[in-house]
Amino acid sequence: MKKGVDLKFWLGIGISVFFMGLLFRKMDFHQLAAALKAMDFRYLIPAVLFTFCSYFLRAVRWKYLLIAEKDISLSSLYPATIIGYMANNLLPARLGEFVRAYTLAEREHLETPTVFASLVIDRLFDGFTVMLMLLATIFSLHLPQTSADADTALRTGGVVMFLLYSAIIVFLFLLKRQTHRMLSLLGLILKPFPRSFSERLIPLLGSFIAGIRMSSKGGHVAAVLLSSLLIWYFALLPIDMILLAFGIHLPMAASMFIMVLLVFAVMVPASPGYIGTYHYACFKGLSAFGIADTTSVSIALIIHGTAFFPVILAGFYHLWSNKISLRAVRNAGDTI
Repeated sequence: MKKGVDLKFWLGIGISVFFMGLLFRKMDFHQLAAALKAMDFRYLIPAVLFTFCSYFLRAVRWKYLLIAEKDISLSSLYPATIIGYMANNLLPARLGEFVRAYTLAEREHLETPTVFASLVIDRLFDGFTVMLMLLATIFSLHLPQTSADADTALRTGGVVMFLLYSAIIVFLFLLKRQTHRMLSLLGLILKPFPRSFSERLIPLLGSFIAGIRMSSKGGHVAAVLLSSLLIWYFALLPIDMILLAFGIHLPMAASMFIMVLLVFAVMVPASPGYIGTYHYACFKGLSAFGIADTTSVSIALIIHGTAFFPVILAGFYHLWSNKISLRAVRNAGDTI
């Protein structure tokens, strides 16, 4: 099992190195330094604040996703959210989702698979919100003809995302309605794989689907939907702030376009923190608007930095204040 994890880790490192090579292969580093020096750093303060507003709203949505199981205070949900996103930035294979579930389950004495099930639904709501953002971008943003490749990537990514989320919803619906039959079918599909893998996966899926108990009350559903929209609105604002820091004025649809590309980029296996894939996607999105390469790379570095370093610092603070060890965080993925 450990060898598989190591293989994924080194594959991610290789992909990150490849994209960073593409990004910097013809870069004039003197011009890059000049572009960074010319930015107005005052815009970083609201950019970071808006980022943490987005995380707080994620804790609010999580509250209503779990409210049928237990009414949990935001004082528990918010630190677990920050710790989870810190782990996503530092650990491979998006293990932060497991860390987030483990942290809350331990603090609130809940079953970890139940909490993790709520995060799968959480991600589905993210997916549909990004789909709405993608549709809004396609219909409201007109890219130059010179950016036909970016437009094609956007539309292709939209189709892939739609098919992916549709397949997940159909699978979860069938798994919830016909749990025994679907698990038996999955057991047949997994026969060519090692028996230990199916023996671990099938009980996990059974516990997961049993753990989905989302409230159907109108007020709770409305809170989930509204918080989903606000999460991504506050996630867009830092991009807008950083563009302004470089003296670039683009419509909000441009920030949505860049965000959608970033969402696609973090789906690609990469090193912890999405290094390389994140920067290259941001660079290509900015280049579509005719922004100079050095400025585009500078903006990509700052956008990533404001989303990366503050949450790591906040995550370590919440680890310390909640007396959680780094070893427990690193091993949380094995607990699920």
